[in-house]
Amino acid sequence: MKTVAFYTLGCKLNFSETSTIARALRSKGFEVVDFHSAPEIYIINTCSVTENADRKCRKVVRDALKLSPEAFVVVIGCYAQLKPKEISNIQGVNLVLGAAEKFRLPEILSQAALPGIAKVMACDISKVESYHSSYSIADRTRSFLKIQDGCDYGCTFCTIPKARGKSRSDTIENILLQANDIVQAGGKEIVLTGVNTGDFGIIDGKRQTKFIHLLHQLEGISEIERIRISSIEPNLLTNDVIALVANSEKFVPHFHIPLQSGSDTILKLMRRRYLTDLYRQRIDRVKSEMPHSCIGADVMVGFPGETEDLFLETYNYLLELPVNYLHVFTYSERQDTLAIDMPGKVDMDVRSKRSKMLRILSDKKKRAFYAEHVNEVHQVLIEQDMSNGRIHGFTDNYIRVGIPEDPTLINQLLEVKLQGIDAGGVMIGEPIEVNAI
Repeated sequence: MKTVAFYTLGCKLNFSETSTIARALRSKGFEVVDFHSAPEIYIINTCSVTENADRKCRKVVRDALKLSPEAFVVVIGCYAQLKPKEISNIQGVNLVLGAAEKFRLPEILSQAALPGIAKVMACDISKVESYHSSYSIADRTRSFLKIQDGCDYGCTFCTIPKARGKSRSDTIENILLQANDIVQAGGKEIVLTGVNTGDFGIIDGKRQTKFIHLLHQLEGISEIERIRISSIEPNLLTNDVIALVANSEKFVPHFHIPLQSGSDTILKLMRRRYLTDLYRQRIDRVKSEMPHSCIGADVMVGFPGETEDLFLETYNYLLELPVNYLHVFTYSERQDTLAIDMPGKVDMDVRSKRSKMLRILSDKKKRAFYAEHVNEVHQVLIEQDMSNGRIHGFTDNYIRVGIPEDPTLINQLLEVKLQGIDAGGVMIGEPIEVNAI
């Protein structure tokens, strides 16, 4: 039995795939262990959204070899597909697997002799057409269920289509089976994830169904407690999806809707598939049907051509918009994107200043949203997250709540009265029903 440890960078989709690959390795007789336990094999599942993600990968390789100098190091994921040769030149890397090849890891690692020098196995992304089902289970309280992969959009800043290929989806039948597996394993919340989640429905190169059809089927599984949609493009967040969530006993009132910019000029340069008017309409529709809902947004600062006036358009747009938190990204130059050759490069110190301004705005919006719910009673799903004498979890509308520490409450849904917000921006709660629901 060989020991293997994982390190996962990036998105929920990567976590679902790591969990699936780990289960496959266990079935082949491998023992999956903690990263710090000096295993024989390290598997690093990478992201490549920003240059910082690439640097993080190199650091993880160095850290792994400090812990286990003779370990066999495998790098998979988006960075591995985009820059396999570059990764193979990192000292200590033995194997690099691309988007399709990573799912052959159990077969490859089971071979009697593994290569002693760095070997690259990554086909051209245009040839990647197969879909590999994935979901996380038992790794954390919330289970990430992959329903879709790849993207057909051509945003000028993004490398993901080159890392994951064309949009393609699982079948509804398979997804329902996986959802039942998660429930049978004790999962209370399922998070639907993908590269472009709302584009679900393309199977074998043709659109065969729609996202809303999947949601209706999942709604019918009585054993599921909660379902959360991880992220959905505003142009794909249709009225019927909003209505289903608003009237559902399972889908939670939480939407993460990428914006990227509050300036139509910048959105056009980015080649996004919406403008600010449509985005505002989607937000207003959600809030009108679910006033208590939580809405998050991705925002990018420092995109080429973003003048001070155009940035202030974004800032003022967000200031007035009823979104409740922001994920702020600083534009990062990526090879093989159209944006890298665009004029109007923004200085790094300006990017940093704008990022800080939006992060402060995000903190204010989140604290204001939390304050609206003080003295209310909400169900909180308790997670494996303990600090400062408290254990934490989330309400259905994504308020992070801390209650007195009690590990026996992990993975339980509790009725909690929300009492106030601490200095760190966490809601303090008091359970009013200790027994699990």
